[in-house]
Amino acid sequence: MASIANAIQSYRSGGLTHNQFLAQVDRQLAADQANSARQLEQALSDEQTRMMLPPEVYAELQRRVEYLTGSQPGYGGEETRVQTGPGSRSQPHPTSSLAWGGPAPTEPERMKGIGDTLNGRFVLEECLGFGGMGTVYKALDLRKLEASDRKPYIAIKVLNVQFRGHPKSLITLQREARKAQQLAHPNIVMVYDFDRDGSTVYLTMEYLSGKPLSQVLRAKDFKGLPYAEAMRIVNGMGKALAYAHERGFVHCDFKPANVILTDRGEVKVIDFGIARVFRKPEEDSEATVFDPGSLGGLTPAYASPEMLEHRDPDPRDDIYALACITYELLTGRHPFDRFPALHARGAGMKPQRPEQLGNRQWRALKAALSFDRETRTPSVERFLQEMGGSSRPAPHLASARLVPAGAGVALAALLALGVVYFWRAPGTGGAGSSGDSGASDEPAQTAGIRPQRQESDEHPAPAAKPAPPPALSLAAVTPVLERMPCSALAPAVQGNTLRVQGYLSRDVGVARLKETLNAIPGVQALELDVHPVGADKCGVIQAYAPYWIHNRQSGGRAAIRTKAARGELTAGDPLVVDVTTPDYQAYVNIDYYVLDGSVVHMVPSPRARANQAPPNYAATIGSLGNWVIAKPFGNELIALLVTPVPLFDTLRPEIEPRADYLRAVQARLRQIAEKHGRDKIAADFVQITTRERK
Repeated sequence: MASIANAIQSYRSGGLTHNQFLAQVDRQLAADQANSARQLEQALSDEQTRMMLPPEVYAELQRRVEYLTGSQPGYGGEETRVQTGPGSRSQPHPTSSLAWGGPAPTEPERMKGIGDTLNGRFVLEECLGFGGMGTVYKALDLRKLEASDRKPYIAIKVLNVQFRGHPKSLITLQREARKAQQLAHPNIVMVYDFDRDGSTVYLTMEYLSGKPLSQVLRAKDFKGLPYAEAMRIVNGMGKALAYAHERGFVHCDFKPANVILTDRGEVKVIDFGIARVFRKPEEDSEATVFDPGSLGGLTPAYASPEMLEHRDPDPRDDIYALACITYELLTGRHPFDRFPALHARGAGMKPQRPEQLGNRQWRALKAALSFDRETRTPSVERFLQEMGGSSRPAPHLASARLVPAGAGVALAALLALGVVYFWRAPGTGGAGSSGDSGASDEPAQTAGIRPQRQESDEHPAPAAKPAPPPALSLAAVTPVLERMPCSALAPAVQGNTLRVQGYLSRDVGVARLKETLNAIPGVQALELDVHPVGADKCGVIQAYAPYWIHNRQSGGRAAIRTKAARGELTAGDPLVVDVTTPDYQAYVNIDYYVLDGSVVHMVPSPRARANQAPPNYAATIGSLGNWVIAKPFGNELIALLVTPVPLFDTLRPEIEPRADYLRAVQARLRQIAEKHGRDKIAADFVQITTRERK
């Protein structure tokens, strides 16, 4: 259905309004309803890979697919995206070569669907859901039916066309079956086997009568579950993940659609299909033959920052996803409004405390939601332990158990006094003072009351309290940072802790910056997230610095990130970046500053002329291979500049000298700032490292 793909592209370029676009899609669906749902799913997956559609548009199209298939978004749904970054090379169209070799068919083979039979045994009766890897059906096992089995139904995952075209898809299913068979646990779906019927590759697993957790969370009136009920589901999910982690597996795509709530009240985790071994057993001779993570499947709303950066899998990636789902179960909403972790981190988003949680549970949930793997909760067991207990802990009365039975009246009076005593100012001998250890030979301390001592001239006067440290303020920090040459540094102050992020000349050095900042009065703790840059980047950094700093301090809504793992690319790699825009309509400018002193204009350019973006827009630039890495190689910089009006009236040459361009940019930015305000200009950078292919 090429016309649907054309409609998506036309809408994205501004050729169709929102309503016109949906009307055109609906006309195409009505014209070919028998096959339209699957074709729309394919077109939608392709377009999301090239350039992300606005979330509301994607949701509208997804609902149409679900309506036409009568499916529930379970068994692997929930917007799993197949990435096209360095970790997963684009594969030929599935009609050009079969997954296991052999000549290509002259006509695309029709995919199996409802009513079809696989290998003369499994009759596909109902579509249960679909996702990044394939479609799941409820199937009747004719062999079980013949044997009068009381449970003749199974679930079958059939690889979709896009995934099936991957040259190692059969290996993927074999590994998934083997891994899942190793993960025999009451909270993990039972996987039977894998097989193929012609070019159709499929996986058989137990059929679960129930509904996906995603259906519960997406219900229109869902506002969260009571603490005890939510924790029952969280414990079920956590036990499944902890069991898998103990055996060396990370789920890698944990999300509500991969959790089934059965009619019997069970919690089942499904689809370890892209799980990767993070602790490879020595006896597994095949462990390094194929890494299913190269397929790149993940769900942005639940993927940790490290997964989005293509780092090696870690159990703490699953813990981030588990924490997101826990938050949704308690509140009815995603902790970061379903924004990907990198976007949420760049924007400085922070989740609000759920009402049901006490201090201990809230600390546990915040730690599990950390954007930094090193500070994230290290294990599922610890997360469950810290989240356990009552939702609102009662006041801690450790000594009450020491009161003998029958002393209820006296205890009540003592507790009443104890409450008053507890709230005395520290240093007066109350329960909060440093002298109260909670264990003493003095019987009156049982209720938290300390017997008063007789004052005497022999007792020395209490020592004077040390003077409090001077208060730390941005007013003291900002001038110091502004004096740093070749820098773009954004400070943040919390108490006496100073946090600084940004870019700094390698010639100045982070050590010098650290020494300078520690000398500021009031700095007791220092946290730096500073990237060193070469001297050749100084012109760019200084030209963009004021707008980058303001962007960071206002939440970092304008952001640019590279698809490459750790920003490393080799000759011949496509240059692909993700971009998000602020909460106002803006014009996007993306420039690649090359080591040879030139600048390549990626957007706008003859290859990508349209650069106007709606508020809070997200897009992927370069996924069609418009820009490819070539000489010279080294550390290079890509800059995003967002302006309220076009930066220039006409297209500039696609490649021009850096110095000429920077002079023109600085002059133009001054004009825009005077007319529209400097706060309407935002900038961001991303560094890449390019190398020659060996």
